[in-house]
Amino acid sequence: MNKDLSIVIPVYNEEESIPELLEWIFLVVDEHGLVAEVLMIDDGSRDRSWSIISEWAKKESRLIGVKFNRNYGKSAAIQTGFDEANGGVIITMDADMQDSPDEIPELVKMINENDLDIVSGWKKKRHDPLSKTIPSKFFNWVTRKVSGIALHDFNCGLKAYSRDVVKHIHVYGEMHRYIPLIAKWNGYDKISEKVVEHRARKYGNTKYGMKRFITGFLDLISVTFVSRFKKNPMHFFGVFGSLSFIGGFFITLWVIGEKLYRQYHQLDRRDVVDQPLFFLALVALIVGMQLFLAGFIAEMMIQLNQKKGDYLISEKTTD
Repeated sequence: MNKDLSIVIPVYNEEESIPELLEWIFLVVDEHGLVAEVLMIDDGSRDRSWSIISEWAKKESRLIGVKFNRNYGKSAAIQTGFDEANGGVIITMDADMQDSPDEIPELVKMINENDLDIVSGWKKKRHDPLSKTIPSKFFNWVTRKVSGIALHDFNCGLKAYSRDVVKHIHVYGEMHRYIPLIAKWNGYDKISEKVVEHRARKYGNTKYGMKRFITGFLDLISVTFVSRFKKNPMHFFGVFGSLSFIGGFFITLWVIGEKLYRQYHQLDRRDVVDQPLFFLALVALIVGMQLFLAGFIAEMMIQLNQKKGDYLISEKTTD
């Protein structure tokens, strides 16, 4: 049976909130006549989260539970949910009840009626301390500038996707924050946002600390680099390698030429190897060659591992 939507919920030690959250979700989808499934991905919880999910799944056929043998991270849980989802619209939300299920119908409507690829939640009014809100605003500002995507809240777990998007992207590492960027680089650039309610945490404690902001910037650099240069790494390594090699080459010519000039005119001079600039030039030459070779080897590896399925055909005319 075709489903209107799939709701993907990563779970990590949220035993208190799961029953209340599921009741709320099913109440909302029933009220709006939505044919839905809920996928709860237990990311190696150490409390009773999986037991509660299993008990609910026995009495509620619309709930599908998946359990990891250990904690792999939110991105792995989301990707697993994407793989298992059968709905026309896929919604992700957190299990801590800070995301309101009441937002679900409007998110589904925006995807379907506006033909959008992604609708991202924007927690305009947050119930978090300044120690979280200020770094988050700075993080989102940087991400907007780097990605070119005009979203106010990349960290918001409440997002809606068209089925086509989630079946043609891959989320890995800790890249769940950058799914809009990953989607954009794969050709899905119809991205919008919706102001959503941010509820105060009712149970337990936050699972994320300041560390995520540091790793978040590193992940941003990583996903930007991979997205832009995974098909043509020589465009990155070759450019910087060539600049380094050419710079080192001309510095070497300058150092040697200066010595010959001084020697010809019988002026005071130092040996080439006594000049720090000469060794700087050698380093630039070596680094340039290594970068160029790295790009060349990467290009060869891509050619050897190229697959026909690497490119997505969106339309095709018939004979």
